[in-house]
Amino acid sequence: MSADEREQLAEGTLISHLVELRDRLMRAVICIGIVFLPCAYFSNQLFTLVATPLIQKMPVGTSMIATSLVSPFLAPLKLALFVALFISMPYVLYQAWAFVAPGLYKHEKRFAVPLVVSSIVLFYAGVAFAYFVVFPLMFTFFTTSAPAGVQMMTDMQNYLDFVLLLFFAFGIAFEIPVATVLLASTGMVSVDTMGKNRGYVLLGIFVVAAFLTPPDAISQTMMAGPMYLLYEIGILLSRFLLKKRAETKTDDDAT
Repeated sequence: MSADEREQLAEGTLISHLVELRDRLMRAVICIGIVFLPCAYFSNQLFTLVATPLIQKMPVGTSMIATSLVSPFLAPLKLALFVALFISMPYVLYQAWAFVAPGLYKHEKRFAVPLVVSSIVLFYAGVAFAYFVVFPLMFTFFTTSAPAGVQMMTDMQNYLDFVLLLFFAFGIAFEIPVATVLLASTGMVSVDTMGKNRGYVLLGIFVVAAFLTPPDAISQTMMAGPMYLLYEIGILLSRFLLKKRAETKTDDDAT
């Protein structure tokens, strides 16, 4: 094969990959758009659902407010877009996986599929934990700590930005087992090193939780506690998976 033929083959392969990437991105965007339509129709109900943890804890006679003329329209619509992305995430990640998978080895696929699935489940679990556990406790603290003569009236846009940030923070925080397994499986950090440095990790977790959560001990502890527990779970999973990988390698060598 001549140099020109090799260059044409490489160029054709690159173009075909770019076309496939474009098609899969379009599928992901179309999926998000389709899911967004019903979410936009029920956007006010979705906002009420997200605001319920705060509304239930607000003093009698108070309510949320809109300090901008367009907030009652744009805030629920913004939430609808994030909900559509949240619901569509498994399909979006599947499109990413379908694009990358042909270039992986068989053992890499066996390792990657559980990680992708578990990362999705853990992110959803983090969001659910924030909504059902953290928000009620945190908002109880906030709504009862106002000084005398100060009436709490939260702007709906500020509230939405606040809860979306916490949803994202808790969703990412719950990915710790996946990150731990990846570090151990790639050899970047050994499992023994992770176990020996628990004290430093615990301190770092509290520092990270302090940056990601409001400046109160309740929400900080509610994030740091599960994060450290998930770190320990990640160490156990890393030991188990590395052991299974060693056993599989031994069996393959024997055959």
